[in-house]
Amino acid sequence: FSVHMVQHVLLTLVAAPLIALGAPITTVLRAASPAVRRDLLLPILHSRAMRVLAFPVVAWLVFAGVMWGSHFSPLFEAALEDPLVHDLEHALYLGAGLLFWWPAVGLDPGPWRMPHPVRAMYVFLQMPQNTFLAITILNAPAVLYPHYASVVRDWPPSPLEDQQIAGGIMWLGGDILFLVALGAILAGWMRHEQRGAVAADRRVDAERAAIREREARLAARVAGDRESR
Repeated sequence: FSVHMVQHVLLTLVAAPLIALGAPITTVLRAASPAVRRDLLLPILHSRAMRVLAFPVVAWLVFAGVMWGSHFSPLFEAALEDPLVHDLEHALYLGAGLLFWWPAVGLDPGPWRMPHPVRAMYVFLQMPQNTFLAITILNAPAVLYPHYASVVRDWPPSPLEDQQIAGGIMWLGGDILFLVALGAILAGWMRHEQRGAVAADRRVDAERAAIREREARLAARVAGDRESR
């Protein structure tokens, strides 16, 4: 279970945000033919269903719901017994992760754009639910999944200890990765503010230059009028 947990953390908290940072939608749109882009991709991206799924509150709830629902439903045990269900579970984790990280760190244009302070809060609020889920697994008094309890092996840790290690990986590893993401969002916020300040300074300089130019033209006109008199 502990090794399995590493997989899930990598899928949801490492692979998903890195893919979002790679602008996959823009890449697919550029690579697709005009007909595919016009008839298939753009209608999907502009559909009402996509707008609903990409809405930050919905994406946040879907990610949290997938994490809790998969760990405390028959899905997890079924994934351990059936390779196809296992692959579908991983696809669900990656898909929910992409949906969650898209509004926060994605470089692709989306139907909903959040300002940097809201992005930081959006990611920060996901961290407690990850911690609560991890603590629930860590403190479970018995093995949660019969598959692990039925595996016979001659080396430690025991199935319950392995489950506790898995909870610790989700807790510590997840919190660290969320904090790294928060740091990246805050750094992006600072760069955005700096670019805004530079642009504002340039606008002010341009306006001052225009004022000085108008004053110079006015002074030249007044001087010309005086000479003509």
